[in-house]
Amino acid sequence: MAIEVAPLPLPPSADPSKFADFGREVKGVSPGTLTPEQFKEIEQLLYKHSALLFRNAELTPEQQYALTKAFDPSSESYGHGNNKTGETKKSILHPDLKTIPRVPQVQLIGNGTVYDHEGLAEAKLKHPSHTTFHKTKVSEEDEAKGVTRFYRWHIDAALYDLSPPKVTTLYGITVPRGQKQVCRYDDGTGDELEVPLGTTAFVSGRTMFELLPRELKSLAVRSRVKYAPHPYVWMAPAHAKPTGLGIETEGLEMALDELPPWEQAKVKVFPLLWKNPVTGGLHFQVHPCGVCELFVDPLPAGAAREGALYPDGAHLTDLGLVRDLMYRMQRPAIAPSLVYPHDWHEKDLVLFHNRGVLHSVVGAFKPDQVRAFHQCNLAASDDPVGPDAEDVKKYA
Repeated sequence: MAIEVAPLPLPPSADPSKFADFGREVKGVSPGTLTPEQFKEIEQLLYKHSALLFRNAELTPEQQYALTKAFDPSSESYGHGNNKTGETKKSILHPDLKTIPRVPQVQLIGNGTVYDHEGLAEAKLKHPSHTTFHKTKVSEEDEAKGVTRFYRWHIDAALYDLSPPKVTTLYGITVPRGQKQVCRYDDGTGDELEVPLGTTAFVSGRTMFELLPRELKSLAVRSRVKYAPHPYVWMAPAHAKPTGLGIETEGLEMALDELPPWEQAKVKVFPLLWKNPVTGGLHFQVHPCGVCELFVDPLPAGAAREGALYPDGAHLTDLGLVRDLMYRMQRPAIAPSLVYPHDWHEKDLVLFHNRGVLHSVVGAFKPDQVRAFHQCNLAASDDPVGPDAEDVKKYA
């Protein structure tokens, strides 16, 4: 049977014109048993459309690891290392991940207590909640009515030592059903988004770049971001903005000399824009919570200087300034009409181009609502590629 594709089921809140190329449901093929020819077709589809959905997929942890690895055959370890969080319980990621013993690259995530699962006798899972990470939170009364928030917009990446995974695979095994929730932005805009219970929300990094006005496109194409060492430990004492898009600047980050041992050579500096290996398009790919500095190259010779930001280049080290600039550039792309909130069903498999989208956990479950997912992403064999000289000439 030939591979068939159909558009993703967009919610009424989505602007269809912004999703013309984003996301496809794949039919007629089993993702766990792809032939080499079928995989090549899936690979092209993923890079072209950023996210692929397979319904009613049968997928063992071994098959999920093999599928994820096929996108980057030299990759081996889980995206944060096979010890998950850098051998420290201080990491903000530590409570969210449980390793499948026989396939350490696959993580069990979800909510509630799961028994006798793939070699785990008992696993207590906790769905991440904005109430433990944001500076402010919705009231208990509103939460009881189903009001919630984006938890943290991010890229799956260690952002220290290891290279960002190319692809993440998410497989729904136990999916509780429930009333829809209202995701509030609580940033003074009045924006809100109706979402399915426990949705994973996605936005396009390509759209994030294309929305920018000319002067910010010029800045983006010339810039690189520096991430903090062990960023998930560094950010753990801090609080996120109510949109989940970055950290409030309150001086709460862990001091660099209090972090686990780190080496300057392993600190990551990445372009703001990552080049799609198939389409050649530029995707705005910044994990706003881990950023600490910004490097801006000067305008190329002959470029118009009028209205340009930092025309002579810059090295920005003021954390508040760097975060404010990132927020200004990224916030338009998480507008309700630009978010795809996936409505999970059991045996849904979603593949997403981790170097082309940002995503967020959303919502809250009650302790007795059991949810179990398998997640796999692998630290890549190379770092992302940024804009080339022609891109800089075009946009700067």
